[in-house]
Amino acid sequence: MPCPRYSVITPSRGDRPNALRKALESVLNAAEHAALVPGTDVELLVGFDGVRGARVCDHPAVRYFDLPGNHDFGNALRQALLKASRGRRLIFLDDDNALTPEAFAVHERHPDTEMLVARIDVSRAHNIPFLPVPEEGKPLIRPCNIDPLCLCLSRELVVVRCGGWQGERYEADYRNILRYARRAVGMEIVDDIVGIYDAGRGLDSGGLNFRQCRLKQPFES
Repeated sequence: MPCPRYSVITPSRGDRPNALRKALESVLNAAEHAALVPGTDVELLVGFDGVRGARVCDHPAVRYFDLPGNHDFGNALRQALLKASRGRRLIFLDDDNALTPEAFAVHERHPDTEMLVARIDVSRAHNIPFLPVPEEGKPLIRPCNIDPLCLCLSRELVVVRCGGWQGERYEADYRNILRYARRAVGMEIVDDIVGIYDAGRGLDSGGLNFRQCRLKQPFES
């Protein structure tokens, strides 16, 4: 069977099914917008952290994995899903985020780029509109300035040369992204917006992460 063009990697704690549904539907909508066929061109892999999570989307392009509980910010889940993935290019999408309708169309304009860094809307989570933020004299890839949602990566880079997703705790995001950047044969940075951070915040009671719990303002749709 031919490998799909994209694998979308989604770790989930299993306690926010409505947000997860929104995330998966955003992938299907973005695929349609770019004339890609889910299941053939795009596969969606969802890994649950120590629970049997709700199968919120029964599309044949979606595969669910009930994995041992690690409770380490999705790091072990990402590694397990990378091993199960078959796509030539990889996108990381947490279960409370979403792709923009234009996401795959943006990625398709850079088919040979090993590491594509695009912008994401973070206005629901931070007091700035977008990440990453270029700042003179500082590297673009620095702590708190980049999220896995910003990236589209080649499988050759991530799985073959870098061994997948490594590390523990919250800081693993930055460390893995920096490792990919150092080993990438080519990297491009674009201003297109490909993701919405915290798109599913507030859709599920009790499904907030530690950072979201600190936010006092109510969720606005």
